[in-house]
Amino acid sequence: MGKLIVMNPAHASTPAARYGRVAITLHWLIGAALLAQITFGFLLDDIAPRGTPARAATINLHKSFGIVLALLIVVRLVWRLKHRPPAWPLALSEWQRSTSQWSHRLLYACMLVMPLSGYLGSNFSKYGVKFFGLALKPWGPVSPSWYAVFNGIHIVTAFLFCGLIAVHVAAALKHALVDRDAVFSRIWFKRPA
Repeated sequence: MGKLIVMNPAHASTPAARYGRVAITLHWLIGAALLAQITFGFLLDDIAPRGTPARAATINLHKSFGIVLALLIVVRLVWRLKHRPPAWPLALSEWQRSTSQWSHRLLYACMLVMPLSGYLGSNFSKYGVKFFGLALKPWGPVSPSWYAVFNGIHIVTAFLFCGLIAVHVAAALKHALVDRDAVFSRIWFKRPA
């Protein structure tokens, strides 16, 4: 005769209610790379001021890392679309679930728009893109006005993205340190004790 198993709602985050290793690795790898790339972007003028010999190489390094990061983001998005996220802990309210879903959608939108707008803008500039020293053929004409539009989108998205990342980190810390619920452990490497 089989045993009757009663599930305790307080333990709603079972091993099955966690993200898989690939999703966890992509989350933390891309998160760290994005923070580094955004910081790099905001510090470009300090690292290599305009008019200095190092400027072009520094900008192209930023563009090269951006292309690699964009490819990783596409891999992550495809993985996410093919793999359902784990179930929410039962204790999480509906407004928290809805807020989380919308903030994640906005984070993904920024992850796509920021590198895409930087790449598009570069194709309308006279400098183009050099991918780790290899010149990629520009497909757009030199157009300062189109460059300004895409560069503006790139910069505005970076500031919006920083705000969303701050909210994301604050919410994660709240769940991990204050609520001590199962939300943070869903995406952390170690399983909760």
